Amino acid sequence: MPESNSWPGAAQLDSARLLLEPLTVAHAPEAAAVLGDARLHTWIGGDPPTPQELAARYRRQVVGRSPDGRHGWLNWLLRDRATRQLVGTVQATLYRAHPERVEAELAWVVGHAFQGAGYAKEGAAAMAAWLRTQGVVRCVAHVHPGHRASEGVAAALGMRPTGEVHDSEMLWADSGS
Repeated sequence: MPESNSWPGAAQLDSARLLLEPLTVAHAPEAAAVLGDARLHTWIGGDPPTPQELAARYRRQVVGRSPDGRHGWLNWLLRDRATRQLVGTVQATLYRAHPERVEAELAWVVGHAFQGAGYAKEGAAAMAAWLRTQGVVRCVAHVHPGHRASEGVAAALGMRPTGEVHDSEMLWADSGS
């Protein structure tokens, strides 16, 4: 892993059924159509973003790091390999828990029409495997209690609930390396 304020860029990734495409600002209109469903916000909060709001968010995210450089930002769109349809997103926020220990906070969102097909598990697993090749030693996720689908994704990634609650969400973590 690079020095303290240098982070890897998102690479094109593949899994059995998905293409993980690094995020660009140009993805905003297409992503708004999939991610703009109000039902998604039951668990993630907020309101569905407009294409303009997503473009502004994506302009900040594609920089690849926080303004102070303390966090790396990696974002991918999930596309069904067969249809090329956008089905969701995965993201990782990298940080140094200690100078030599890089950890990643993972998140995933799958469009309502595509839920239940295992896309979140498959996309998050491909991302987590790639992150390990980049030196990440531990992955965590914040999951809203009762969100069984996200709990299933976290469990499939080898995470377990830690008992720590942040902003009403349970911290799940793997055992780390």
